[in-house]
Amino acid sequence: MKIDFLGDMKLMANKSNQKVIFLDIDGTLCDYNGTIPDSAKQAIWLARSNNHLVFLNTGRSKGEMDADLLNIGFDGMICGNGNFVEVNQKVILHQPLPETVEVEIVNWLKEHHSEFFLESNNGLFASEHFREKGLPVVRAYVQGKGQTDVSHMTVDTAFPAMQYGESIFRDDVNKISFILTDEVQPEIVKKQFPHLEFGTWGGRDEQPLFGDLRPKGITKSNAIKYLLQYLNLSLRDTIAFGDAQVDIPMFELCGIGVCMENGGPNAKKNADLVTDAVMDNGLYHAFEKLSLI
Repeated sequence: MKIDFLGDMKLMANKSNQKVIFLDIDGTLCDYNGTIPDSAKQAIWLARSNNHLVFLNTGRSKGEMDADLLNIGFDGMICGNGNFVEVNQKVILHQPLPETVEVEIVNWLKEHHSEFFLESNNGLFASEHFREKGLPVVRAYVQGKGQTDVSHMTVDTAFPAMQYGESIFRDDVNKISFILTDEVQPEIVKKQFPHLEFGTWGGRDEQPLFGDLRPKGITKSNAIKYLLQYLNLSLRDTIAFGDAQVDIPMFELCGIGVCMENGGPNAKKNADLVTDAVMDNGLYHAFEKLSLI
């Protein structure tokens, strides 16, 4: 069992204190094939039975949550990297892209020949050629996350909620993800859309493969603050689990930040604790080490 401590722990959890746990999904709760280890499910059940609160905190929109995931049982979720917050099945925050802004982004991406998909609580909606143009990028993404054989991987297996042939002009879009190309690079996108929050996600060592745009100020860490204020709970009692660059702000915000061994080097460097990989029971081992179970 691998448990590395990086620097001084800001806080050690113990069973006498209720903790608020925030879990990234892909690369943290499940691997990049979507497989959730039974030990992770058991860790969540046990932690909740010990009166701890467990929330998802993910880049996924609610429309991407499948039954296997939701049936584990959570106290709520933060989706879309922060633009949707639900507590005990009550929506307390939802800030989708304004329709005029969605149209602006879609038209610009089309003009610059970048395939994309719209992320909403009603599903994912792909641009005309995303299935073909996205395949090598999706495979590079999954391979970079540690999968050695990606020959079986398709866009549809990577994104089961993806829909094709639907309107790409919508009023329910949380964020838009798109393929980074020579014409569409991070600095170009940030200059074009300074009024929006821009992020990247990618493969090995956080190599940017995709970009995404969402409303300004929408982040995983800001959503945590909003949720805690709603519940009147303290940041010092929080623990964040993740595996990627986008998770670093919530590592820095929360009482303890935990990165999976399969995570990116920057994420591991900025965590307080590095646990085992997802499929090596990393979540369960960390919950044990932190006295959550």
